Amino acid sequence: MPNSTFTGTKSRPVLQIRGATQREQPDLVACEEPLEIKLAYGPADDRQHRSLAVTMRTPGQDPELAVGFLFTEGIIGKAAEVAGTRHVGQALSPESAENILQVELTPELPVDFNQLNRHFYTSSSCGVCGKASIEMVRTVNIYYPRRGQPRFSVDQLRSFPAQLSAQQSLFEKTGGIHAAAAFSSDGQLKALREDVGRHNAMDKLIGAALMSGDFPLRDHAVMVSGRLSFELVQKASMAGVPMLVAVGAPSSLAIELAEENGMTLIGFLRGERFNVYCGAERIAF
Repeated sequence: MPNSTFTGTKSRPVLQIRGATQREQPDLVACEEPLEIKLAYGPADDRQHRSLAVTMRTPGQDPELAVGFLFTEGIIGKAAEVAGTRHVGQALSPESAENILQVELTPELPVDFNQLNRHFYTSSSCGVCGKASIEMVRTVNIYYPRRGQPRFSVDQLRSFPAQLSAQQSLFEKTGGIHAAAAFSSDGQLKALREDVGRHNAMDKLIGAALMSGDFPLRDHAVMVSGRLSFELVQKASMAGVPMLVAVGAPSSLAIELAEENGMTLIGFLRGERFNVYCGAERIAF
């Protein structure tokens, strides 16, 4: 699951105030553009085309984002059910040409849009906002973590934030980006994805794992740079992630879902401290 590199930034003029000093200075900000995900599906002799969702994301790694999104929405169960992806936007501008991605599903894969029951817009802050009901979010899991495995030492866990920070190239440049990173059972960071949307960063990470064959993520811990929302737990759980770690706090519903699925949930991992909300058996004290 190699790390992809892309620009993901734009330069904007800003007025910097430093004490009594004012000066105009170029500043890098994280890119945010809408991505429309369209599906081509159905039998080879009767292909259907339909828009599925629009999400605000940082451009780059769009196929990974789309594949991860389709998996965590329960539309596909494996990467082999995606025959290909391509941008189909009109070239009105360099940005708009890359803002519509068509995903070609295999002809034999059934798609029932009536059961998806999802609005076509999700914000960059919360991918659950388009769900019509909380019951729809509790997606049936395809993979489950192994009981009590893998185990990480306290020192390994404490090393995660520094490893994450060292690889967050966009955050270093802009200060306005989320990250999701996968750590192997020996405590080493193996893959990281960044995006303005925390749920997009997770989808990109899961999509990359699906497309590279390094899946499910049963032997990995995943760390996110912000708080732990219900949807991040849901997405990680579907990918078989046994341990989900965050710099920030989890919500009550995130904890409940992690407990239901036998996951380890850790929050406030900063310096020497962290909180274990469930699944302490995977930590070697």
